Amino acid sequence: MLALKASVRNGRLVLDEPTELPEGAVVDLVAIGADVLDDLGGEEREALHEALAEGIAQDEAGDTVDADEVLAYLRARVP
Repeated sequence: MLALKASVRNGRLVLDEPTELPEGAVVDLVAIGADVLDDLGGEEREALHEALAEGIAQDEAGDTVDADEVLAYLRARVP
């Protein structure tokens, strides 16, 4: 897969870097960005921000579990 970056100028996509694609090549574009991928409603966004704030507070208080411990626990439960 070839990932290229482009900008919108005058309603057209303009590559920000040179490419070696052959003349006339057809390219499928997928828009990626917070404003494009963000489909949260107001209540969902508020819940997300509350959950993030709670997680940050837990981390600052030292109320965390090491990821290796969690993974070991989960692996031990798999038959």
